[in-house]
Amino acid sequence: MKPAKPLDALKELNETQILVRLKNGMEIQGKLKAYDIHINLVLEDAEFQDGDVNKKFKHLFLRGDMVLFIS
Repeated sequence: MKPAKPLDALKELNETQILVRLKNGMEIQGKLKAYDIHINLVLEDAEFQDGDVNKKFKHLFLRGDMVLFIS
């Protein structure tokens, strides 16, 4: 079995709901719409918890150097 590359894994997740944990501890959920070789991500219908407030965004850009993991 050929080992998967990170961009191959993202290709399989395209157009699906994902969870992204950032280096600052935030967790953001949304539908993966686009990505690039730097793991910059564009999420659609993204949301995250900020204290007691649930924040929602129609489109959200996440810079790849802030991404800790994607699930």
